[in-house]
Amino acid sequence: MMFLTRAILNRNAGIGSITSLLDPQNPNQALDAHHRLIWTLFPGKDSTRDFLWRSDGNGRFYVLSHRMPVQSDLFLPLEIREFAPNLSQGDKLSFALRANATRARRIKKDGDSYHRILRVDIVMDALYSTPGQKTLDPDKLSERPGKRMLIADRVAREWLESVGDRVGISIEKLQVEDYSVRQIRRSKRSTVTLGLLDMRGVLMVDNPDLFVAALAKGFGRAKAFGCGLMLIRRI
Repeated sequence: MMFLTRAILNRNAGIGSITSLLDPQNPNQALDAHHRLIWTLFPGKDSTRDFLWRSDGNGRFYVLSHRMPVQSDLFLPLEIREFAPNLSQGDKLSFALRANATRARRIKKDGDSYHRILRVDIVMDALYSTPGQKTLDPDKLSERPGKRMLIADRVAREWLESVGDRVGISIEKLQVEDYSVRQIRRSKRSTVTLGLLDMRGVLMVDNPDLFVAALAKGFGRAKAFGCGLMLIRRI
């Protein structure tokens, strides 16, 4: 059994003094703060993460979990329902997905031998593989965001169609609403950089069992930081 929860940050006077810490305006700080905030719903010293989550803005979050979340004073009363979609082959669903989409990139050592495989963000990898973009003249840097969104549209579809082949869905419509880069400081000397794709579209269910299992596991990487949860709605 799984649970889908809508959690809204409690902005009442009791915690008003720490709201800026729980929901910072800086998007990089917010990603890390929200990661810690959602954990308050699943207390336990030895707990492992068995949930997905995403921010919907303004202190609103959606959480898909194997455990029922525990009410926290940091949130208004949680809205919880069982998540057990009854899907059939051929069903069409609208979806929203925030994903950290990556691909494996082999790093050459000598000749045709390889010694290292890195996970790279699909948008930035495609952008820097475009002739002239990696060493773009500083006077033309303003051109990069537009180019980046064009590339994001293309590679996001390719990535999601590839994922769909493995999880029993076909992508019928896809719109990339945004692509952004976030940096999370893990220590004084270490920073994690994540590319976030916000997508909406329409899919058709080819294999209900595979798809429901994939919904529970999430899509892409960086699931601890609000990526991978696909919200669906029957059309």
